[in-house]
Amino acid sequence: MNLLLVDGNEKEASDRYIRLGMETQFEVYKNILEKNSNSKINITIIHPAVHDKYLPLGVNLDDFQAVAWTGSLLNIYDENKFIIKQIELAKELFKRKNKIFGSCWGLQVLVTAAGGKVRKNPNGLEAILAKNIKLSDEGINHDMYKNKKNSFNAFCWHYDEAETLPKDTLVLASNEKSKYQSISFNFDQSCVWAVQYHPEFNPKWMAGLMEQRKEILLENKIYEKLSDLKKEKEIFVDQSNILPNELFFYNDVLNEKMHSVELTNWLNHNN
Repeated sequence: MNLLLVDGNEKEASDRYIRLGMETQFEVYKNILEKNSNSKINITIIHPAVHDKYLPLGVNLDDFQAVAWTGSLLNIYDENKFIIKQIELAKELFKRKNKIFGSCWGLQVLVTAAGGKVRKNPNGLEAILAKNIKLSDEGINHDMYKNKKNSFNAFCWHYDEAETLPKDTLVLASNEKSKYQSISFNFDQSCVWAVQYHPEFNPKWMAGLMEQRKEILLENKIYEKLSDLKKEKEIFVDQSNILPNELFFYNDVLNEKMHSVELTNWLNHNN
């Protein structure tokens, strides 16, 4: 299967990860896709927020059967050229018979391109862990959530959320912070699965993100004090730091197979 991986970030955002010795978001995504696929996939990565001519020479949008869309530090409502370019790309991809998966920013681009609307979340920043995500009846019966618990925690980082959804969208999961944690819809020729959280992230990478953005996390009261942040970061760095009574709370994200099962199910759906 030929898979197109769309990197939603501008160059500076990716450079920031690299300077801290972290993988970029698109590298993290590529790694988990390759790990979770039951069959061989050929991944082409493009960077529409970096390059004006982002398709490699000789590559056409018709060459792909699947598309995955990463997170980003961009905000849809800013409507700069890097954002508009991605929305237009999504509209072009919808015209082809693709299965498409979007994480966080990916969800927001796909929703916007299909006629929905994204806003700044009135509940504020949701970061590090999206807690108590609950599947709807549609979610329980959806192929995205095969072998997933009906209630779970997931890695996340987002200021924004979908406000209105494309026609006939299924809402698969919600929590107190965001009504639309997971959705599915068909648009034009494509089938879209999208989540507001990040099933592609892993504990070690999240620990690096926490270090990079600790001031933001404290300012937004994600952690009341630095010691709380450090304690959780150490759990992600080394699982031996977890106490026995904390295992139930963290197992959803520390168990990579469980945390990324949405991507596994998507990759292998109708493959």
